[in-house]
Amino acid sequence: MRKLSFIAVFCLLFSWTHIAAQSPASISGAEISFSFNKQSGFSSNQFAVWIEDSKGNLVKTLFATKYTASGGWAKRASSIPLWVNKSGLSGLDKKDIDAFSGATPRTGALNYRWDGTDKNGGRVAPGEYRVFLEATLRDDNRVLCSASITPGSGTGNLVEAEIKTMYFGSKTNERKMIENVKVLYRP
Repeated sequence: MRKLSFIAVFCLLFSWTHIAAQSPASISGAEISFSFNKQSGFSSNQFAVWIEDSKGNLVKTLFATKYTASGGWAKRASSIPLWVNKSGLSGLDKKDIDAFSGATPRTGALNYRWDGTDKNGGRVAPGEYRVFLEATLRDDNRVLCSASITPGSGTGNLVEAEIKTMYFGSKTNERKMIENVKVLYRP
């Protein structure tokens, strides 16, 4: 009888957990994808992908190129400066930086997924968030792509967010470094 009671309690707890995970208040996050065309030469190929809340506070960095994240920002101030400023990079521990940084990828399709958590691993509340992709194309020439998303605002199919793209600097040669940016999420 004890064994049967234990099994019944376990099943009940499992079903509550499963139902809670399916509720509209649960954020599934977003997927950010783009084509990356690695450039030759110096002062290029640096990028970061991150999430902010509706007030402009950094929620989580999904990826940043290791050169910039590991101190390159101090040597080359033009290397993804918006993200460097937002991230508070100068005050982060090496282990925190290692959690989101990596070598500059090879040319190809790249995908980064936000799991609906903040930088400490806690679940975020449903609401409006912004996805950012900043890339240093060469020297002080950059691109900033952004999209507003509202994951967890209801139930539904995947939605493709509208991407806003802004270029900074005078050169246009490397604009093909970042192409075909898409942000998908489930409202």
